[in-house]
Amino acid sequence: MRTQTVLESANVVVDDFNFFLEFSTEVEIDSFLDTPLEVANVDSDVVELNSAYANDESVAASNAGEPEPPISIHLNTITDSIQNESRTRVKLNHPKDLILGNFEENMQLTPLMEKPSVQLLVPEVIYQVLEEPISKDELQGRNDIPQTLDEFMAEIKNSNLDARTFAIKLREMVTLLEQRTRTAKIQEYLYRHVASSSIPKQLHCLALRLANEHSNNAAARLQLPSAELVPALVDNSYFHFVLASDNVLAASVVATSLVKNSLRPHKVVLHIITDRKTYYPMQAWFSLHPLSPAIIEVKALHHFDWFTKGKVPVLEAMEKDQKVRSQFRGGSSAIVANATEKPRVIAAKLQALSPKYNSVMNHIRIHLPELFPSLNKIVFLDDDIVVQTDLSPLWEIDMNGKVNGAVETCRGEDKFVMSKKLKSYLNFSHPLISNNFDPNECAWAYGMNIFDLEAWRKTNISATYHHWVEQNLKSDLSLWQLGTLPPGLIAFHGHVQVIDPFWHMLGLGYQENTTYVDAESAGVIHFNGRAKPWLDIAFPELRPLWSKYINFSDKFIKGCHIRAS
Repeated sequence: MRTQTVLESANVVVDDFNFFLEFSTEVEIDSFLDTPLEVANVDSDVVELNSAYANDESVAASNAGEPEPPISIHLNTITDSIQNESRTRVKLNHPKDLILGNFEENMQLTPLMEKPSVQLLVPEVIYQVLEEPISKDELQGRNDIPQTLDEFMAEIKNSNLDARTFAIKLREMVTLLEQRTRTAKIQEYLYRHVASSSIPKQLHCLALRLANEHSNNAAARLQLPSAELVPALVDNSYFHFVLASDNVLAASVVATSLVKNSLRPHKVVLHIITDRKTYYPMQAWFSLHPLSPAIIEVKALHHFDWFTKGKVPVLEAMEKDQKVRSQFRGGSSAIVANATEKPRVIAAKLQALSPKYNSVMNHIRIHLPELFPSLNKIVFLDDDIVVQTDLSPLWEIDMNGKVNGAVETCRGEDKFVMSKKLKSYLNFSHPLISNNFDPNECAWAYGMNIFDLEAWRKTNISATYHHWVEQNLKSDLSLWQLGTLPPGLIAFHGHVQVIDPFWHMLGLGYQENTTYVDAESAGVIHFNGRAKPWLDIAFPELRPLWSKYINFSDKFIKGCHIRAS
């Protein structure tokens, strides 16, 4: 209720009368109400709102230029009226910025102050109790600890508890639930590790059936590619893609999605590299499922002359890596038994044990210049990606003399996926790392990379890679623990050309925050993480983006009970 207006030469001050009556401590209210109030004379340029309270004669006299005598008003006579209707006097054309108060529409003025609130403090004894340590043994076998918030609230409502007892019961309940949550999380990570490290029986079935077909059916043993198309394998006018995989089904999805979304499939050459045991099933699949007019080459590592001559550094490193891990890591059971480490740390260590990260298919990309000595530029694809657009524009990207075209992983809307820096992968508590690299430098991703092989051959990237892998083995894997990306970040340091994130969306294998619509709009999607789309632990809402490139009516797919969901 706006009831008192003080007109000054420079400012108009608006106060709330009710607020004044309620909180005034300087004036005795009863005596104040008995005191006459003199209202200052008002010039002719004063506008008086709520004219029901105006004196017509005094206004007329004022308009005639006669001085208006002071008006004596007893506050008791106007209090009731003030409670019901506001009276505001504002000088005509008075600047709004000189009004002390919040000036609103229709001359409604709000009070300058609000009633102060009382702040309640938590008793100190509660902090003391909650900070006291509690051991796991103290809670074992206890049946009197509430299991849910509802049970806790019911118990404290039915008991006359002091603050200390309340805090003790709260601490016991929260600690017990924390312990159970940690145990459940670790069990989840262990089960996911087992599921992601195992070969699903459907994929095993597919490999066996194709191997059998290779031995019994001449059509499954075709030369890939046919003799007349072999010259295209070294022709730099084609778009050359390289895929290293020992998973036939995954390789088929990558190849199918690549060719189907290409605007010039007749210019696409896909080089598939696999291992010895998967070569026959892989050859059988692509012999029986051609992707013409694209050109598909299937080769095993032992078919490369370079790979069979002398010592291969990456193979030696892999052998040493396996020995170190088996000797010092103690397997998944030892990792899970650690009662002090956080579940996320345990999850990372379990993931480091995955066979994928020690697979030759994962390491082979560092030898691309030697494997394809006649090619100038290639795009390397992981087998857990899906191509959703034409990739030929990648050849038009200016690499600015750099070797590796990749998407950065430290910038983006998804802060969980796109927040990776060098410190996310390398151990900066080790002087070898901290003395050579910046922990806050942005990381980049494998999965869909443009490699300028011509520029690569002029560098020492491969030698740098092997040097740091050796250093990590000598330090008992203390420089990094997981996969081939950390040594890649080091080896390609200063040789990376950042490309648009549209070309590579990551994280579809370890988080489900990405929506189907968002993923569908990316050029290439990457199911990096444990939840591969061919596993039962895949995220069901994202799996259709991968499975739509599988023909579920195919006799091999049906025969091995591979289904869309």
